[in-house]
Amino acid sequence: MSYAIISLGGKQYRVSEGQRLLVDRLPTEDGKTFTPDVLLVGGDGAPALSPKDVTVTVKVLGQQRGPKIRIGKYKKRTGYKRHTGFRAALTQIEIESIGGKKKVASKPKVEAVETVAAPVEVVEAAAVAVEVETKPKAVAKPRAAAKPKAAPAPEPDVATETAKEDES
Repeated sequence: MSYAIISLGGKQYRVSEGQRLLVDRLPTEDGKTFTPDVLLVGGDGAPALSPKDVTVTVKVLGQQRGPKIRIGKYKKRTGYKRHTGFRAALTQIEIESIGGKKKVASKPKVEAVETVAAPVEVVEAAAVAVEVETKPKAVAKPRAAAKPKAAPAPEPDVATETAKEDES
């Protein structure tokens, strides 16, 4: 296999044998090896998606920190200035091998020992049929009758109002 795509820390990397990478911090100790998830293997013929029989062996070389990134916030004419920084925690890894069969730990064969099982009484539970009543769907309530419209108020007599004003 000439290359593989592996998944580490939620990111995907295209790797080949002997390649060194800086990836996000891994909880594995320095000098230890591990096998990440293999998503694709290719290079020799047709690529194979998520192969079950291929492993990628990775060795952790060490932990280090990335370059400092300076972040500055500034708003003109207000005196607002803020400065922060950030350094990523990284792990340097080396791809030792691609391919090969997954090593499955073989379980030691246990000789079957015959044991005499005591007779067990089987108690049969009485089958109880539970009837579930289904409620009919709710019927919409009838709408209330519309209120009758109020009759228009009679127009005031202008002549009587002017006469009342004159008396006062």
